[in-house]
Amino acid sequence: MQDDIHDLGLIIDSKVKLLVIESWDELRVVEMLNALAMRRSLQLFTWSVTNGLESGAVCLDTAAASETGDPEAALRVVKADPRPNVYVFCDLHPFLEERPKVVRLLKEIGIAEGDHRPTLILLSHALKLPLELQRHTARFTLSLPNEDELLRIVHEEATRWRASNRGTFVKADGEALKQVASNLRGLSVGTAQALARTVIWDDGAISPEDIPRLIRAKFQLMDMQGVLSLELKTAFLDEVGGLDSLKQWLVERKPAFMNDLTVDAPKGMLLVGVQGSGKSLAAKAVAGSWGLPLLRLDFGCLYNKFFGETERNLRESLALAEQMSPCVLWVDELEKGLAAGVNDDGVSHRILGTLLTWMAERKSRVFIVATSNDIHRLPPELLRKGRFDELFFLDLPTSSVREQIFRIHLERRGLAPEAFDLPALSTASEGFSGAEIEQAVVSSLYAGQARGHAVDQGELLRTILATAPLSVVMAERLDELRAWAKDRTVMAD
Repeated sequence: MQDDIHDLGLIIDSKVKLLVIESWDELRVVEMLNALAMRRSLQLFTWSVTNGLESGAVCLDTAAASETGDPEAALRVVKADPRPNVYVFCDLHPFLEERPKVVRLLKEIGIAEGDHRPTLILLSHALKLPLELQRHTARFTLSLPNEDELLRIVHEEATRWRASNRGTFVKADGEALKQVASNLRGLSVGTAQALARTVIWDDGAISPEDIPRLIRAKFQLMDMQGVLSLELKTAFLDEVGGLDSLKQWLVERKPAFMNDLTVDAPKGMLLVGVQGSGKSLAAKAVAGSWGLPLLRLDFGCLYNKFFGETERNLRESLALAEQMSPCVLWVDELEKGLAAGVNDDGVSHRILGTLLTWMAERKSRVFIVATSNDIHRLPPELLRKGRFDELFFLDLPTSSVREQIFRIHLERRGLAPEAFDLPALSTASEGFSGAEIEQAVVSSLYAGQARGHAVDQGELLRTILATAPLSVVMAERLDELRAWAKDRTVMAD
């Protein structure tokens, strides 16, 4: 906050007459401006359509309060003031489209000559200026609290809860406390306080169970529904069969990504492979094991028939992902959004350009996990070294990995793996993907229920033998994909 006050003072010293501040945290901004005005021995006036012009808690002219509630009347007061006072107009934005005199008065205030003219600050959650005002206006963006400040906010809310509960201390899990502070990043002070209060005040505790609820509340506040979706169901690395090299790679890079001070933080990875080989599960496991929100970018929802809207949708989605940082951004089946079509009027190329620019310039901690089933449809610009930290190939599981996958899915459905001959199941399911093994277990459960008995070895073997895996149906395409990946990718297993 002190840095913001200092920077605002520099703007006022530059004699800019019009200043725009976009913030949801109106009370904090006004408090900061009050502190600045006191330091500079300036008088601060605030305006709203309900109260008119006020100086502190006292109306500028009590008798004329209703008159200064009209923005034109209030702006005429500002224009006529010869002193270097500071005026803050809260939520003037609805009048900028409807009242041309309001726009003209703002312009006259902005171009007025003289060092001792007032400074007018327009404060709203969002404000789009008319073109005639843009060259006469400066913009100021409040800094967001860092992780240390967010921890302090959480501690302050815990202290308030303790004071209201006869000195009872808040029960806090150390790792959960860090995750709460981490997931409050990108929020204003007021919003962070509100969400921290929600976490603490329901049960007087901070626990791992609070994290999904906090992430969901943050996502809803930022209104990201549509192109971006929040995946609440994630996974952990031990729920993924095989992929040992990929798992080790992720374990080694977690500290670097979670440390905000790291210069070369990991950017992300591209997973290429056979359908059903675990690419989507791996994306979920990154988020789950790192304790981060998982956002899924749906390229199908990006496309809009109006020129330029598709690219704008992508830019807004990426900006919103940055607000959720640190997070994992899962771009599933990347080729469907970037493969150029015959009649797409260059949309795919513009989408690619927007994505590449963001990937090169972003500073926020957004870890991309992109997946692709058809690498040949991806543009070569996306595959060059440096776009992603690594390009992994996920092949069909080996015999030992198939045993792991059977064990995982049997346990998940309440079946004892010890009751099955896992090596025999692995041998029978040679050429199966992880998804096909899971489906064999599920189908056996249905068949067992229909016949009125529990799933056994025989039922599973019958289901496996009745299944034609993709490795057989699409053997030629799989061989071609393996040949391409041989010297170009890192094997995930």
